[in-house]
Amino acid sequence: MHTEPEVTLDLAKEHGLNEEEYRNILDILGRNPTFTELGIFSVMWSEHCSYKNSIAVLKTLPREGGALLTSAGEENAGLVDIGDNLAVAFKIESHNHPSAVEPYQGAATGVGGIHRDIFTMGARPVAALNSLRFGSPKDPRVRYLVDGVVRGIGDYGNSFGVPTVGGEIYFEDCYTGNPLVNAMSVGLVQHDNTVSATAEGEGNPVLIVGSATGKDGIHGATFASEDLSEASEDKRPSVQVGDPFAEKLLLEATLEAIATGHVVGLQDMGAAGITSSTSEMSARGIGKNGTGGIEIDLDFVPVRENDMSAYEIMLSESQERMLIVAARGFEQEIIDVYRKWDIHAVVIGKVTTDNLLRVRHHGSVVAEIPAESLVLGGGAPVYIREALEKKPDTPQADLAPDSSLDLRSVSLQLLSSPNIASKQWVYQQYDSMVQTNTVTSTGQTDAAVIRIKGTQKAIAMKTDCNARYVYLNPKRGGMIAVAECARNIACSGATPLAITNCLNFGNPYKPDVYYQFKASVEGMGEACRAFNTPVTGGNVSFYNESSLTGTAIYPTPVIGMIGLLDNINHLTGSTFKNPGDAILLLGDPELTLDGSEYLVMQYGTQGQDAPSFDLNHEHKLQKLLVSLAKTGLLHSAHDISDGGLFTALVEKAVLEQHNPLGFAVDLESSEQSSSFIQELLFSEAQGRVLLSLAPENAVKVIDMANNHGIAAKVIGQVREKNASIEINGRQTLSFATEELSLAYYQALEEALHLDELETI
Repeated sequence: MHTEPEVTLDLAKEHGLNEEEYRNILDILGRNPTFTELGIFSVMWSEHCSYKNSIAVLKTLPREGGALLTSAGEENAGLVDIGDNLAVAFKIESHNHPSAVEPYQGAATGVGGIHRDIFTMGARPVAALNSLRFGSPKDPRVRYLVDGVVRGIGDYGNSFGVPTVGGEIYFEDCYTGNPLVNAMSVGLVQHDNTVSATAEGEGNPVLIVGSATGKDGIHGATFASEDLSEASEDKRPSVQVGDPFAEKLLLEATLEAIATGHVVGLQDMGAAGITSSTSEMSARGIGKNGTGGIEIDLDFVPVRENDMSAYEIMLSESQERMLIVAARGFEQEIIDVYRKWDIHAVVIGKVTTDNLLRVRHHGSVVAEIPAESLVLGGGAPVYIREALEKKPDTPQADLAPDSSLDLRSVSLQLLSSPNIASKQWVYQQYDSMVQTNTVTSTGQTDAAVIRIKGTQKAIAMKTDCNARYVYLNPKRGGMIAVAECARNIACSGATPLAITNCLNFGNPYKPDVYYQFKASVEGMGEACRAFNTPVTGGNVSFYNESSLTGTAIYPTPVIGMIGLLDNINHLTGSTFKNPGDAILLLGDPELTLDGSEYLVMQYGTQGQDAPSFDLNHEHKLQKLLVSLAKTGLLHSAHDISDGGLFTALVEKAVLEQHNPLGFAVDLESSEQSSSFIQELLFSEAQGRVLLSLAPENAVKVIDMANNHGIAAKVIGQVREKNASIEINGRQTLSFATEELSLAYYQALEEALHLDELETI
């Protein structure tokens, strides 16, 4: 038997609660909390679970409308209608802190957790994506983190049998002590097979299903709600251990259980484990019906270790577990389904109508808490912090004259930089073709595309955020993150539908960090309203800063977006297809080098603002791209983003590794500055796309572009091999295609010193 310590203010502070929050708990309960109750409040009121410093801002986002079937935050994941009685469930979440101290398991369990959010909706996961951030690959520990994270994602996803079809990876010094690991899952479900994460129906049995409960992951939610420090290494017990094979069985058993029609409610046990699933499902039931609650007895919970306390069982974050509310009288049928798959399924309690979360252990009530007091929107605290703009102290670049630079050497150097070079070493470790629904290989389209078998439809999906832009201009950077995703999806021929987000920031108690958060969310909201892509939900990850480096990360609001391709025959690839095709440029924004990879590489500064951007132009550009895809006139479409026009041209030429092509481009410039060639080649100004098409169709496409209000012009031709760029009729750059491929494909592997990884 365990003797629980007496709860005091000092003990509450050790659990991450402040004095005001502790006094609120006393008022809610009308008495001193038990130790188990203190643990429950501490995890549910942590930043990770309660969103106490972000929920007020998040509510300003467009959270309804479009094709949404559920409002943001109502369920385990977002749900979007795509017609024919089908819906897409999708969500993105972070596993940053766990991955910083145990990269393999931190990343692996992030993948497992996000997939569970999808199949608890009744949807079968069909695709996974990710968004990763690390420090400089010159740092041995960074290389160790990259290796562990990539292997963790690959091993879990490959074993679980869901293709990893897309993602992004950036290297910046600010992530050295605090990497970001954001995982996204996408699933398909028929409308009448969806399941709500709600506990309702008095007397309905409550079951725990999946793996046994151990001591791993205890206080993982509070660990994710504090800055990283040297002491974080001692919190490896807060990092869960995943088992993809157990999760695969859990997936199949759960979908079979749902098919019985006797599952009333279902929720994944993610952060805070049994605590979060019981309290959140109870609160949803109360919100829906006016009364509700759950009573459980921990004596019935399958455990991996003897003599676990109520505190440990309630706060454990052991993986591959879920909570089910079954229809009363049919619980044995549910149990039999899981037993067939050799999975625990045990009745541990029942739904009540007293609005309480009641927990029993060894014959005693160890917790009795009003369920709504634990959740956001209920009694959990809500704070609006001070926001103060602090513009980055970044010097303005003193650009050298074009004539003083070896532009050929500079161009190859840019192509070889870690943020531009091919990430094939990463994505080749992921199985992207399992389930046989993936339409093209990674990089062959601007957005990943999954066909929907039995239909002509396909889902396009993308993750994106250039955090440097957000750092320089939080509001505009937030807009660009949404626009870049939407542009990539439109380049593939699909119509953008909705987003999920993973908002990674530093300490919200710092006014400049909170300003970055508020302003970037405002920018995201404006872009989502313009594109009619509402927010389905997501994740906020604060406290991404490390005492090891003394800095916060760049504000990194990662966007995950899905789009619908009504007809798979309208799919548009990103690479050059035919020698002789015309190369056409859409968009004509103001060209600056602010925020560009080139400026950082060549001049050691980020510049003083994000690249130029026009929200109205972006929306018109997306509509044009979707319309063009339906005409069948395009052979390829690829947006101009990181690395500018030069990088986009090279990618179109060499991303088709088995058949690389070249190009001959003739650009015009007004030559108003001595550095105009650098701006022309390397500016990351937004709202531009490169097309390739049969020359005889160029006039039609230009006319369509003009009718949409988009500037368009032919700038060159696809060649069999070799690449050249002329500017104002003068030869500027010339390369052999093989030379470009070599610079693009080998650079990252060399930077990561892959031959040394095993010894780090």
